[in-house]
Amino acid sequence: MKGDGEVGGALEASGKRRMSTRTVVYDTGMLLALLGGKPAALVLHHSLRAVPHRPVIIGPVLAQSWRPDPKTVYAFSQYLKDCTVPQTRGASPPIRGASVTSAGCVACAKTFTLDSYKRAGAMLATAVLPGKKQPDAIDALVVLAAALHAPAQILTSDPGDIAAYAATLDHADIAVERV
Repeated sequence: MKGDGEVGGALEASGKRRMSTRTVVYDTGMLLALLGGKPAALVLHHSLRAVPHRPVIIGPVLAQSWRPDPKTVYAFSQYLKDCTVPQTRGASPPIRGASVTSAGCVACAKTFTLDSYKRAGAMLATAVLPGKKQPDAIDALVVLAAALHAPAQILTSDPGDIAAYAATLDHADIAVERV
């Protein structure tokens, strides 16, 4: 797992960010930061409109953060246009300009398998979480989705939790960024 501070690429000598080839995966904290209008999250999200692969939101993350009030529905509709929800009818394709949902990204075309869910359970059992945190299956699934997309970057409000789950995977090329 890579360290913090690598979202959208490394800093160049000029102080500007250089775009990387990492696929970005959002966790629930990133979606809540967007909905809450957190400036850092908004800047990161808008900068990702320039990369070919849309940010990935797995279905359980969307379900965990979705609320049916009109304000949230409207805000989500705007953000979901810029992202992809793998294996979901009606979602934007993962690669900008592609005509079908699975076009261009093998990882997005895959679905979680029985072994994937077992692996997530094993991650819950072995991760050394910070403080008094409780295991979170959705965070483990976010890390698995990022591992499928490696090299990947996870935007999160809980970098310690995400890093703990990523540490349970051998050779995972996942960077974690706090929002």
